[in-house]
Amino acid sequence: MAEGSSGAKGRPLPPGTRIGILGGGQLGRMLALAAARLGLKVHIYSDESGPAFDVATEATKGAYDDGASLDAFARSVDVVTYEFENVPVATAERLARSCPVRPGPAALRVAQDRLVEKTTIDGLGIPVAPFHAIGGLADLERAMADEPAGAILKTRRLGYDGKGQIALTPGADLAAALAEIGQAPAILERRLSFAFEVSVLIVRGLDGAVAIYDVPRNEHGGGILRRSTVPAGLPGAVLARAHDMAGRIAAALDYVGLLAVELFYMGPEAPEPLLVNEIAPRVHNSGHWTIEACGVSQFENHIRAVAGWPLGSPARHSDAEMVNLIGRDVDDWPALAATPGVCLHLYGKREARAGRKMGHWTRLAPIRSGLR
Repeated sequence: MAEGSSGAKGRPLPPGTRIGILGGGQLGRMLALAAARLGLKVHIYSDESGPAFDVATEATKGAYDDGASLDAFARSVDVVTYEFENVPVATAERLARSCPVRPGPAALRVAQDRLVEKTTIDGLGIPVAPFHAIGGLADLERAMADEPAGAILKTRRLGYDGKGQIALTPGADLAAALAEIGQAPAILERRLSFAFEVSVLIVRGLDGAVAIYDVPRNEHGGGILRRSTVPAGLPGAVLARAHDMAGRIAAALDYVGLLAVELFYMGPEAPEPLLVNEIAPRVHNSGHWTIEACGVSQFENHIRAVAGWPLGSPARHSDAEMVNLIGRDVDDWPALAATPGVCLHLYGKREARAGRKMGHWTRLAPIRSGLR
C-alpha cells in the first residue's frame, strides 16, 4: 500500500521538524505562517522568489526539473506538499522517492488535465457539466454543433483565474479560437445557467479522517474570485450532497491535505442541484475566511494533515465575508487598515499588476441562526 493511503499509519511529525512546500506564492506564505504556529519549520522551493520566501525558515530558488537541487531539498525536509497545482508531476514523483509527498502525485496528475479531471469525477458517478474532448478543428466543429446555447473552450492544462478559456457562441470563428489558445489540447464545456458558485473545502488526514468547512458562496469577475461569503444559503440537503461529493472525490484520490471542490449550484428546481466545475489539490482562495472565522484555519488543517497530526475542528464561530484585493485595489490599504472590523492581509508583492492577487480582507459577523 502506498505511503499516504488511509491504511498507512505514520507517526505525527513532532514540532521542530521541517515541511517542504513547492511554490513561493501567497498560499505558501499562509501555510508557512500556520506551520510556525504549530512549532513546525518550513522550507520553500520555487523557481522564482515570492511572498512565501519572506516568512519561511529556509527558501531555495531552483528549477522544477533541476534534479540535484530537488534531491538536496528532499534531504532537508521530512515531508513535501505544494501550494499550486501546476507543479510538474515528474517533480513530485522524484521527491516521493526520497520523502513523503502529500497529497500524492496522483492528485496532481488528475487535477492538471481538465479532461482527466472531468473523466475521473464523471467515472465516480458525480455529475459534471457536459463536455467534449477537443484535439483539433474537426472535433471543435462537431462539438459546437451539439451546443446551440454556446460553450466555453478551455485548455486542458495550465489554465487558472480565467486564463486559457474562450467563450464561444454559434457562428464563432472556431479556427481563430483554437489559434488563440495556441492549438493546445482542450475541452469544450457546455455553458450553464446556474444560480451561483460554491466550493467545498475538505481536509483529509493521513488516517483517512475527514473535516469539512462550511460551504462558501463565491463571486467571480473576469474569471477571478472576487468575494466569498459564509454561509452560502444552501438548503441542508444540498449541503449534505456537496459534502458527500467532495468526500467521494477525496477518497478516490487517496488524498491527504486540503482539497477544494468547486461546484455550480443550479437552483432549487434543478433535477441535479450541484455540478462539479473543477477541483484544486491545495488550500484555496475561497477558504481564506477560515483564518479569522474558525479556530483552525484551512492552512493549519492542511499542515496538520500532511504532518500526520490529528485534524482540527473546522467549525466556525462567525459568519464571514472575504474580498480579494486585485491589482490596484491594494492601494486602498490605508483606508482598509483604518476600518473597524476589517482583517487585512497583504501579501508583500512588489508590483500590482492587473488581475494579480495582492491581498485580501475579511469581515466577521455573528452567526445568523438557521443559515449555516
